[in-house]
Amino acid sequence: MTVDELAGLVGTTDNSVRSHLASLERDGLVKQEGVRRGAGAGKPAVLYALHPAAELEISSAYPPVLMAVVDAIIRELPADEAERLLRVVGHDLARSVGGRAAGDRRERIDAAARVLVALGGDVEVVEEGTALVIRGFGCPLSLAVSEHPEVCRAVETLVSDVSGECARQCCEHGKRPRCRFRIEVGDAPAGV
Repeated sequence: MTVDELAGLVGTTDNSVRSHLASLERDGLVKQEGVRRGAGAGKPAVLYALHPAAELEISSAYPPVLMAVVDAIIRELPADEAERLLRVVGHDLARSVGGRAAGDRRERIDAAARVLVALGGDVEVVEEGTALVIRGFGCPLSLAVSEHPEVCRAVETLVSDVSGECARQCCEHGKRPRCRFRIEVGDAPAGV
């Protein structure tokens, strides 16, 4: 759409629209997508469109589609196959964020916690006896986990792969789930 088209649609001035578009461009939500030449000899109008990344943030389809996929997996597959598939999802997620993190044990576990934060979690790494625990104050997949706690297996696998350690999920389930992944000192590293 052009600035004039947006101004007419919203019922404001073209200067106001330009100001907002500049902010949205800086935030990576919209982008200039070309120009449209009118019949006259004037300056061509710039066309604006949603940035592809913004479509992910704005779309409301992802939660219900995710739930339908998880419901189908849990309903249609035997429990061991569903768990195997969820672990494949965890491995794929880990690869998509760069795989095993670099650094010592603590740095890799901190990196796994940062991945959970990037996915929408609110977590911290704390020491509990001989273990390091990634403790959540919620769950980035709470909608799915509250109905199907098995989904935590995907995240457990993600944490194990990124940290290179054997993470054990001991999440709190229910209507308000909380992530909790325990990594014991002396456990064999993931993949060993």
